Amino acid sequence: MELEKLKEVIADVLNVDPNEIALETTFTEDLGADSLDVFQIIMGIEEAFEIEIPAEKAEHITTVGEAVALIKNSMS
Repeated sequence: MELEKLKEVIADVLNVDPNEIALETTFTEDLGADSLDVFQIIMGIEEAFEIEIPAEKAEHITTVGEAVALIKNSMS
């Protein structure tokens, strides 16, 4: 469930097809996101999942799978 919702957030920010997004997809290399895009994705995650992601954790997220793990950890 987290992955599908996350795909929607990423697709909305980066204007990409959600079907092109997988757990191993990287934000910068695979999706071409810059630091502002990643910040917008983090903001979208916080809003969509009603969680708060500390900046020190957010700056270490490089793949969709890492974002899913962070979301799951923040929700438990």
